Amino acid sequence: MRVKLKNVFLVYFVVSLLGLLCALLQLGQPCDCSQQLQAERRRGRDRLLAEQRNGGARGEPRTQGGGQDLPTIYVVTPTYARPVQKAELVRLSQTLLHVRALHWVVVEDAAAPTALVGGLLASSGVPFTHLHVETPPESRRRPGDPPWLHPRGAEQRNRALRWLRDTRAPGDRGVVYFADDDNTYSLRLFEEMRSTRGGVGVAPWGWWGGLRFERPLVAGGRVVGFHTGWKPERPSLDMAGFAVALPLLLARPRRASTPRAERGYLESSLLGALVSPAQLEPKAGNCTQVLVWHTRTEKPKLRQEEQLQREGTGLGPTHRGM
Repeated sequence: MRVKLKNVFLVYFVVSLLGLLCALLQLGQPCDCSQQLQAERRRGRDRLLAEQRNGGARGEPRTQGGGQDLPTIYVVTPTYARPVQKAELVRLSQTLLHVRALHWVVVEDAAAPTALVGGLLASSGVPFTHLHVETPPESRRRPGDPPWLHPRGAEQRNRALRWLRDTRAPGDRGVVYFADDDNTYSLRLFEEMRSTRGGVGVAPWGWWGGLRFERPLVAGGRVVGFHTGWKPERPSLDMAGFAVALPLLLARPRRASTPRAERGYLESSLLGALVSPAQLEPKAGNCTQVLVWHTRTEKPKLRQEEQLQREGTGLGPTHRGM
């Protein structure tokens, strides 16, 4: 039996029309998605609570991109209240966000943790621990004091070392790097320091001591001296220029940095009892490549802001991080 072509087209047209009518009837119908949305909110809330357990710690070091076997880099950052504090911490967090297997230990110079720093860390996307300890009055820098008289951050770094010794086991793999919030860091620096085997890895640091850079001098794969503009006979190391293997720190629980160290020997007060100069591990192309710079943010001129504060019309100290 022959089927006329026009009959086929007619059937096809009717079926298509019915399908279109059904689709139009579904438009505008209410969709009860409330249960699904509530479930998503509960999962998000549970994840956030899990991340914020353990006294201000959030998350575990990220291991995506084949980083499951990488030693963790514990980046220790002292910080203190000032107009540029938030800007500097944001800049540093944006760098650390790209480093695998990293845990950020931020220590405030304060009697209690502040909401400004806590909120910034919680939104940074970087696994972190938020600590605080106040610098004693006798160790505080007063207006007009030279920077070397009372070096900032010693008490805060020691607090971070205590946290590491209290929470990490001797068998844990990792390195500890002291990253001030006012420096600029290449991502390569963290991968270089991560390879520190069991001692102290060292690398150059830029724009310090009146020089374009300072660095360890290397011969035959070993540190034999230091390129520095002041007292080249001393072990000249900057906090930004070395990383310590975590097992080495855990094996010497009493070693710490002293705020009363002689000028230029703050770093040596920490490292002197850990390794000898001959045991330092050169990084960054045998200490020929600068991967960290003491840039510092320019101090903003806030004369008008101060005038508003005196007149009682300013925003107040709670807005200091804006």
